Amino acid sequence: MFASRRGALAALLLLCCCCFAPNAAVAELADKLRDDSELSQGTAKTFRRIMPVRFYSLLEQNPVANATLALRSCTIFVPTNEAFQRYKGTAQVLYHMTTAAFSQSQLKTSVTSDMEGNPPLYITNGRNGDIYVNNARIIPSLSVELTNREGKRQVMHIIDEVLEPLTAKSSSTEMNNMDAMQFMRVADQLNLGNRTLRTYRTQVTMAKKESLFESPGFHTFLVPIDEGFKHSTRSGLVDAKVIDGHVIPNTVIFTAASEHDEPKTSAAFEDQIKVTVSFFKQKDGKMYVKSNTFLGDAKHKEGVVLAEIVKANIPIKNGVVHLIHRPLMIIDTTVTQFLQFLTDNGENGALRKFYEVIMDAGGGVLEGINNLSEVTILAPSNEAWNISSIDNIVRDRKKMTDILNMHIIKDRLNVEKIRQKNANLIAQVPTVNNRTFLYFNVRGEGADTVVTVEGGGVNATVLQADVAQTNGFVHIIDRVLGVPHTTVLGKLQTDPMMSDTYRMGQFSHFNDQLNNTLRRYTYFVPRDKAWQKTELDYPSAHKKLFMRDFYYHSKNLLERHLVIADHAYTMKELVQMSLTDTVVLQTFRDSLKVKIEEEAGHLHDEYASHEWTEYVILWNYKKINVYRPDVECTNGIIHVIDAPLLEEKDIVVSGGSYLPESSICIMLANLIMITVAKFLN
Repeated sequence: MFASRRGALAALLLLCCCCFAPNAAVAELADKLRDDSELSQGTAKTFRRIMPVRFYSLLEQNPVANATLALRSCTIFVPTNEAFQRYKGTAQVLYHMTTAAFSQSQLKTSVTSDMEGNPPLYITNGRNGDIYVNNARIIPSLSVELTNREGKRQVMHIIDEVLEPLTAKSSSTEMNNMDAMQFMRVADQLNLGNRTLRTYRTQVTMAKKESLFESPGFHTFLVPIDEGFKHSTRSGLVDAKVIDGHVIPNTVIFTAASEHDEPKTSAAFEDQIKVTVSFFKQKDGKMYVKSNTFLGDAKHKEGVVLAEIVKANIPIKNGVVHLIHRPLMIIDTTVTQFLQFLTDNGENGALRKFYEVIMDAGGGVLEGINNLSEVTILAPSNEAWNISSIDNIVRDRKKMTDILNMHIIKDRLNVEKIRQKNANLIAQVPTVNNRTFLYFNVRGEGADTVVTVEGGGVNATVLQADVAQTNGFVHIIDRVLGVPHTTVLGKLQTDPMMSDTYRMGQFSHFNDQLNNTLRRYTYFVPRDKAWQKTELDYPSAHKKLFMRDFYYHSKNLLERHLVIADHAYTMKELVQMSLTDTVVLQTFRDSLKVKIEEEAGHLHDEYASHEWTEYVILWNYKKINVYRPDVECTNGIIHVIDAPLLEEKDIVVSGGSYLPESSICIMLANLIMITVAKFLN
């Protein structure tokens, strides 16, 4: 650390001497880096690498900066070489300086820069303790302090990004330290690319909300660009409450320091309406912001609205502005329109690949969505499609259509309604693919809520829930449902409905074989609720089956449920095989004789009426319902069943017979009655 401080000190001494004899100072620094015994070779190389020549040059050419370094106290924020290589503009040297010395611990809220008009530099703290100046992170180990020749304290902080102030297109444009309202009024004259803000500025003026944007302090302003108002009626929906929902008061949020998906209270937060705003970053690097209206009214519907940040981190007098591609809070498109905008004008790019696959599969899927009055879509993110197993399926239109339909629900389901259907169990929801259900699981509350969904053998996590449309919701998920990506073992390990069967199989290492991709398994897996019923009927036997000391019995039981063949059997195939005779399947240790029947299932709830196919296993004079058929894995198929394939001999452990305790009570009562009768006779 001492060597690092000496290296940085040498660099800062160079800066202090530039105005007097820059060439001599450079030579002096080179000698110091070469000759100083207290400065390690590695440290010297580090500072040569990170100290940008371009920044030195800019300092040498700026007389104000030179005078400050030579005569006054100051803090200077020096970007690294890598930061300059990424930056395409011309760095404003005085925007990187302030005429006061601040160590890292002394940097609070904001400091005044030396640039003309003295625009502020905002200081924020990341969750992991990092300190940011605007959007640039201070590299903690490379900050140094010293006293110049005039006895003035000076501090240098190395940062990972060039600080970019607000600038005009023309040098003739008069620039001052403007607030958010002034920024919107002169936006056409500023360096914002081709983006204009006339529509939103007009709505702010009509709603008489100028004072919100003029208010002093430290705020975050989310400003929609004109491109986001192409929808014919959208601008008319921007009222005072919507405008409030675009402002995070008393908090400055730059994207690099933003906390991922951490809700912040907007100015639209009162008794009648409550809106939060949060930032999140996609894996492709794009930054998004979302509003969540969790308490709305007739005009402001509840739900999430996403917007991409098209130009971020514009510092102004009273905070920071982020330009977004569409207004927040406004729900004015159907699910179909939401998806179509992917190609029409680039909206909602996070689902671009999903839309492309829908179109490649033909118009039927999109037409089906459009015909639904209420619909919920589980939409895989762009990254979810980046697995090799999808490539062949995409080419098969019929198969791909079935998979896409697995992502479509005829109900209008947000997370709260899913939670209600969950009712402390895993919610079962039918899809438009009549052969499949989705199984939702909701854990946690508020910001800690985690929603998972299983379909076709694939567990997915909801990355972004409740993206609201006029006729339903879109939930963005991290996997494509129905495209298996894990083995039978992997599925058992991760599925909350099969945890007891997985735990039982661990005792005897029975599960180890289920990772073998050279075999094809058909595994009839009792769900956890099935084992819970067994515990009620045979408590002692159940207890011992789940004890490691009795692994031999549990292993024998599980072997009856596992079919090993050259082919994994779907329920539809087993039904066809059952039409002529009892089906004999070769299990791990013996054979399993079953018949499979189809039955029509019906569901009527507050959301919709559904019909589907149910399957029943006829085995050993028992009828066992198949709760989840055809859970596909990379090396087989799992059928989740409502009862274990339990024989009488399975409940005999170490010579003891374990009948249901109710039966034992009846037998004991009968024995007492017989004994009493004999005594009386």
